[in-house]
Amino acid sequence: MNHSLWKRMLVTIVLVCFANRVLDVATADATYPALFAFGDSILDTGNNNHLFSLVKCNFAPYGRDLPNQEPTGRFCNGKIPTDIIASHLGIKQLVPAYLSGDLGVDELSTGVSFASGGSGNDDLTAQMQFVLTLSAQMKNFEEYIQSLNTAVGEQKAASIISNGLYLFSSGNNDIALTHTLNIARSLILFPIYADMIVGWASNFLDDLYSHGARHVWVLSTLPLGCLPGPRALAGILFCQQYLNDQAQTFNTKLEAEVSSLKTKHPDFDIRFIDVYNPMLNLIQNPSSAGFVNVATGCCGSIFSGGLCNLISGSCQDPTNHFFWDSAHPTQAGYEHSLAPILQAMNISSIVS
Repeated sequence: MNHSLWKRMLVTIVLVCFANRVLDVATADATYPALFAFGDSILDTGNNNHLFSLVKCNFAPYGRDLPNQEPTGRFCNGKIPTDIIASHLGIKQLVPAYLSGDLGVDELSTGVSFASGGSGNDDLTAQMQFVLTLSAQMKNFEEYIQSLNTAVGEQKAASIISNGLYLFSSGNNDIALTHTLNIARSLILFPIYADMIVGWASNFLDDLYSHGARHVWVLSTLPLGCLPGPRALAGILFCQQYLNDQAQTFNTKLEAEVSSLKTKHPDFDIRFIDVYNPMLNLIQNPSSAGFVNVATGCCGSIFSGGLCNLISGSCQDPTNHFFWDSAHPTQAGYEHSLAPILQAMNISSIVS
């Protein structure tokens, strides 16, 4: 037998054996063998680093509370919901961004994030900021499936796809940015626009089902009117109620559509996850979780484009702040918001 051919066969055998070991461990330690994320910056673990876009945060002080204090491209000081949920399901501590490349079989088989900060259900939302549309994220997922088939075999790949947990967060930017700032979209009455973006979300989720996904958590929007950016425009003291009203309108329609998809596909374990109210409760009652500041970000301001930078610096203790920058919670903000959700699903509390 040709020596080169024999060497390639041996490498393949070792790779498959290693993949089997990883899969066995992941399946034994977690309800779900893998976690996948789609949507916007709430779930983006660094995909925007690899895009020609200004919507990225792969620089200090982002990531200051991650291992090695590394700015990975997460819009936070530390972990985001993608990582927090994955770690408390026993899957892994940090979920890599798909576009980071060079992902080994252990990372591929336990899940990646396809989300892109600044994206939305409306393609225009992503196009305005040169980030990944939902259709582009789906194409990356299709490419991922091919890579997974090669790495672990089609049978195991199909098991990972069907048994994995999928997170979806989208709609925040459609409401807060596109419908507010784009002239063409702002002319559309919001209830009609909400129907449009819920329809696009439904199409994406239906497509996800057709690709084998069976366990999906659809996250509501944040209380958008209480983000530091909109609050700054209102004089900091008050949330922008009209934005919260729009978010609630969208969330109500989205929840109804999730129920409709469940009826359409009886074997579709799809759930609407309300993060709006847990976050609003913490913002209205900050002392209940030890927050001192819920009105401004630990770093960044609306005058700096909403993102942190080295010039503006950051607060000394992010655990006292609910928000990290003008649009995103701190790791502590996310943890306290997700705690009641995970507790309701019989997943151990993430807040000590």
